[in-house]
Amino acid sequence: MIYKRSSALFAAAEKVIPGGVNSPVRAFKAVGGTPIFVKEAKGAYLYDEDGNVLIDYINSWGPMILGHAYQPVVDAVVEKAQKGTSFGMPTEIETQIAELAVSMVPNIDKIRFVNSGTEACMSAVRLARGFTGKDKIIKFAGCYHGHSDSFLIQAGSGAVTFGSPNSPGVTAGTAKDTLLANYNNLSSVEALIAANKNEIACIIIEPVAGNMGCIPPVKGFLEGLRTLCDANNILLIFDEVMTGFRLAKGGVQELYGVDADIVCFGKVIGGGLPVGAFAARNEIMNQLAPLGPVYQAGTLSGNPLAMAAGFAMLNELNNDKDVFKRLAEKTEYLHKGLARVLYNNNITHTINRVGSMISVHFDKANVIDFETAAKGNNETFKTFFHGMLNQGIYIAPSAFETWFITDALTYNDLDKTIAACDAVFR
Repeated sequence: MIYKRSSALFAAAEKVIPGGVNSPVRAFKAVGGTPIFVKEAKGAYLYDEDGNVLIDYINSWGPMILGHAYQPVVDAVVEKAQKGTSFGMPTEIETQIAELAVSMVPNIDKIRFVNSGTEACMSAVRLARGFTGKDKIIKFAGCYHGHSDSFLIQAGSGAVTFGSPNSPGVTAGTAKDTLLANYNNLSSVEALIAANKNEIACIIIEPVAGNMGCIPPVKGFLEGLRTLCDANNILLIFDEVMTGFRLAKGGVQELYGVDADIVCFGKVIGGGLPVGAFAARNEIMNQLAPLGPVYQAGTLSGNPLAMAAGFAMLNELNNDKDVFKRLAEKTEYLHKGLARVLYNNNITHTINRVGSMISVHFDKANVIDFETAAKGNNETFKTFFHGMLNQGIYIAPSAFETWFITDALTYNDLDKTIAACDAVFR
């Protein structure tokens, strides 16, 4: 495919935008080449500035669960925009979407809307600290919770030491309060708790990881975290920015039957517009200002456009009893097809899948954490990415990102994707 206009647009962007992109994940740094500039999208397809049509497997990193430009969402946004785009004052639709979200998700009484997943996770940690009166948090290597200082931490010198910053601008003082555990490894969590007795406010986790590829929790892992939190007066935070309203109506809590104390949302809950949220039971949420002492605010939080889009999206998901079944079936079909052609072409691989999230790892070992995800053959992934792109298939330009399946995909689209994979490696 030819990307002459995308290349020109990227060159222009580099002059006025750092790196030519407003989020590093959009860059092609990990795979080489020039980012594709999108002109429009509809259903399962992207239409780029060079006139190419691409089958989309990132779907704006998750929210387009029913497809791009989904008509009920578009209609809701247009209708609301004609009445004003933002007021900085309460609107009825904020209560309506809050009531709907609380009715769909287990174990929450109240929800606070913000403008991004980063804000949601940052605010959830502050709330946990305020509620427990403790400072330290545990996060997991390979899990991404946004670019707040507390989350940009790499491993320290030993299993029970505090972390160190992995981005300039993050202070050592901030990093000392973030402890890093290994995903799917309860022993690493137990060691951190034992070494920091009565100092840990919360454990925050992607209950199904999506930022080191799709990695499901091993049996007993989430249940074990719940037990450890209960025994040590620690709050368990599920970062469901990717998984909330995607893997089930009630997210991972419903899917695996494990309760979190605080849940963070984003992506789907905004129907594609910038939005995030965090939710919990009353005794925790009532600590937030203006009811309680934990401060959090945002002028555009709960803005009517995002609320209209989210309300329309959640209504569709709530009323369609078969949507999650269809999504899972399509993802399974894709999984089996990709596995078949990779096996037939003697390509070493592992495929992980949960619901409508899936990722291909070019290594033979089971991928259960960041360490095993990092062992994948990146050169093979580069070949795969560019080969698929040349066949009209757009996947994430990084081996460490999950694919997101949309209900707008047809089985013909899936067959084309499987055939494209075969063409790349034949």
